[in-house]
Amino acid sequence: MGLKQIRIGTRGSALAIRQTEWVAAELKRIYPQLEVEIVKIKTKGDKILDVPLAKVGGKGLFVKEIEEALLKEEIDLAVHSLKDIPTFFPEGLCLGAITKREDPRDAFISFKYNSFSDLPPHARIGTSSLRRQAQLLHLYPEIVIVPLRGNIDTRLRKLKELDLDGIVLASAGLKRMGMEDKVTAYISPDIMLPAIGQGALGIEIRNEKKWLEFIAPLNHLPTAIATTAERAFLARLEGGCQVPIAAYAVCNGNKLNITGLVADTEGKRFLKRSLEGTSKEAEELGKRLAEILLEKGAKEVLEEIYANNG
Repeated sequence: MGLKQIRIGTRGSALAIRQTEWVAAELKRIYPQLEVEIVKIKTKGDKILDVPLAKVGGKGLFVKEIEEALLKEEIDLAVHSLKDIPTFFPEGLCLGAITKREDPRDAFISFKYNSFSDLPPHARIGTSSLRRQAQLLHLYPEIVIVPLRGNIDTRLRKLKELDLDGIVLASAGLKRMGMEDKVTAYISPDIMLPAIGQGALGIEIRNEKKWLEFIAPLNHLPTAIATTAERAFLARLEGGCQVPIAAYAVCNGNKLNITGLVADTEGKRFLKRSLEGTSKEAEELGKRLAEILLEKGAKEVLEEIYANNG
């Protein structure tokens, strides 16, 4: 590959920059002569910080402006957290690679309690994720959810300032920022299913042969297979990150297991199922699991949520 210089687009948060620097370093390892420029782009999701994501609405809150820069050829690649990327792409763009997944679990952080099971009935837990909220309320119906947005540092600061009993963050972000020491307890996916694609990075490119070939070495096949199943599940449900939908797939050789969840925001109607199949049928498995949940009542749950957020 004869490319000498590339520009990588990213959000401007400390975590987004750290993730992009990792991708840049990997590319330089593969292509030693390569020069990389990191271009910071402010997205709608970064500009609106005083409103819960579910109320901002729309898909692609953290990618739209970056995709526009890609289409205008102001950047050559874009690095996103895979969980932020919608399941459809503007014409001319595609997902070029999915990197090896970091820890997919959610993490519980508290100055007062050692684990979830220690929480008192009316504990105040900070999160703006409806996925986390639904699962927390399903487990502990009496806890109080406190809306919490912002970067990792902001959320950690608010844990103290608002005297919260705990907050829930993605383990992957904490680990990438070298902040594992802040974690009180990791939450097993058996207890709280992660967001679709959580822990993996998606590298978006213009759908051209040269870019597909250039970025191919960063694609991690087991992660790509697992997240393909998760994203197919999400696509069939036509959900964004603003609804209580979760899925987690594990690729083990030729075997693929996926667990999916659709819930209402209070965690009262809680539909969760698993399917097992082969790695080759990842997309089909994700779609089939979505169909099962839709038949079990997920359609009505999602329609209500969309109507309330409309």
